[in-house]
Amino acid sequence: MKKIIALLLFIGLMYSCATKDDVVYFNGMNSTDNAIGLDSYSPTYHVDDELVIIVNALDAEAARPFNKSSVSVSLDILDARGRERIQTYRVDPDGNVNFPVLGKLKLAGLNRSQATTMLQEKLTDYIKDPIVDIETVNYRITVLGEVARPGTFTATNERITLIEALSLAGDLTIYGERENVLVIQDYDGKKTYTRVNLKSDDLFNSPVYYLSQNDVVYVEPNKTRAKNSAIGAQTGVLLSSLGLLISMTALVVTILNARE
Repeated sequence: MKKIIALLLFIGLMYSCATKDDVVYFNGMNSTDNAIGLDSYSPTYHVDDELVIIVNALDAEAARPFNKSSVSVSLDILDARGRERIQTYRVDPDGNVNFPVLGKLKLAGLNRSQATTMLQEKLTDYIKDPIVDIETVNYRITVLGEVARPGTFTATNERITLIEALSLAGDLTIYGERENVLVIQDYDGKKTYTRVNLKSDDLFNSPVYYLSQNDVVYVEPNKTRAKNSAIGAQTGVLLSSLGLLISMTALVVTILNARE
């Protein structure tokens, strides 16, 4: 009888337990490990990026022709005033924006610093000491699969990491496959697919550690989720209950034997 109970207990534990290594992140990281060069990352502009570009100068009137006018936007048809919204520039399929006075400018492939410098140099022919500010307003990341809150999220700045994106989605569920997270990127119509192991410190040297605008992160289900899907949710609950019942039975038998 004891052998049977022990066997049943072992089976129950096999179904109900997982090792720490199955769910912990950054397993291979030591305290002396360092990631080099991450702070130098600067995203570049791509086709379909929507940009706000504002030109300022000491002479405000001189800068006015180089700024798009604001438009009144309202979601309430009864609100005649609406709210002011600065018009944006969308990077066209050729990588250009159509800028006032200056005409078409190639921004695709440039980062913010490079684009700002280029614009300032071109504007010096018209304005003294121009100041240029560029902001991406449609910087969005989509996170799908085994996360707590899948969806599309708008980044508050132009540099978001894979870890931050997963955090916005509420982190992986216990059923998320941590060793094979897929990042799908689209560079001007060409898609790339990169697999990332969240349990390895190699993550910090991955080309997709910093995400780009419109990237998609997919967390696939692990083997436990796949098994549960195959046998049905009710069966999974039954097995968990069975494991608990076996554990309690073994405990009762042990107590009774100790009293004899």
